[in-house]
Amino acid sequence: MISTLEPGGAGQQLRLLVRRLPYESEVVTLAPAGAGDVPDGVRVHRITTTRDHDPAAVRRLRQLMRAGRYDVVHTHLYRACVQGRIAARLAGVPHVVATEHHLGTETIEGRRVSPAVRALYLAGERLGQVTIAASPAIAGRLRSWGVPERRITMIPKAIDAREFRFDPALRAAARARLGVAPDVPVIGGLGRLEPDKRFDLLIRAVAEVPETVLLLAGDGSARAALERLAVIEGVADRVLFAGAVAHPREMLCAMDVFASPDHTAFGTATLEAIASGLPAVYGSCMPLEERVAARAAVRGTHRLSLDRESLPRALRAEVLCLAERRGRRLPARSAGVRYDADHLAASVGRLYERIGDRPGPRRVIAPLLGYRGRFGRKNSFPLPGGNVRNA
Repeated sequence: MISTLEPGGAGQQLRLLVRRLPYESEVVTLAPAGAGDVPDGVRVHRITTTRDHDPAAVRRLRQLMRAGRYDVVHTHLYRACVQGRIAARLAGVPHVVATEHHLGTETIEGRRVSPAVRALYLAGERLGQVTIAASPAIAGRLRSWGVPERRITMIPKAIDAREFRFDPALRAAARARLGVAPDVPVIGGLGRLEPDKRFDLLIRAVAEVPETVLLLAGDGSARAALERLAVIEGVADRVLFAGAVAHPREMLCAMDVFASPDHTAFGTATLEAIASGLPAVYGSCMPLEERVAARAAVRGTHRLSLDRESLPRALRAEVLCLAERRGRRLPARSAGVRYDADHLAASVGRLYERIGDRPGPRRVIAPLLGYRGRFGRKNSFPLPGGNVRNA
């Protein structure tokens, strides 16, 4: 169950899971039709709601879960976590898991982190069994909110590197559509165009890197402000806004240098960029920083400092390196199997097995609902390969 299936972010992580988990799966989204998709053959239920506290949506979710007789409900993102946990417990679902993909210090998915927002989240959290934090920072934030350590586990975000392999034909087609000549160096950024992503720094930096084009793939509330900034900086003719894309592979193929100036990001987009054979400069990418700490830095990657000159200086250096390579692509690289989609699915599968061995907290709610699991026993949960359903 997820708040929205929009391309990228949590929606992409859910798609990676659904393709790989050895269970019969269905997906519930709280977003309207058209807001993203899932792999073919997966049933999608849409229960549209725009509020975090929506009793009508909880009732519909409870009805859906009782009819589906699911063994596991796995929620993703704040709104789905709040409403899904409540509905699952009311429906007598034996096992409830949540994944937090991004919890900001000041905002969560655009809403301010007020005491009420936190209290609502904690009230629902007690109805689940475990929360998966997608990064150590999120795990720390959950602990600071009051979530017990024993109810938190860390499983990092991942990518399927094969989805981002470089294709010269795709590059040529993308550049032709964007109106970019084959020999023009393209610096690229990827992600939601929101203030905290700091694409404003990238626009200012490109003003100091002549004869290049900046390609921004994504959309968001900051787009209009970024377009005005490009005019103010005198680079409006060198900044291309591609808008939201269903999958970033084509845009990554069109780029020559990838840049992520955000110093708070997990770094999924940077992992996608290096899988496509791009050199990457980044403000924050936990997997690559781990490699640096282990004295096994990934070739063609450079972490930015907080110095305002760090970004333009790094971009100029990468453009020079591109010229020395005569435009040739770097080989595809990765940060290791820990950040591979197969490892993600295996880790989540093991978590399902582990909680399936525990007695589920159903003794209070289940008798009231007269609910018994598909397998005839409370708390029964088959191992992988069995007939299990999770939404």
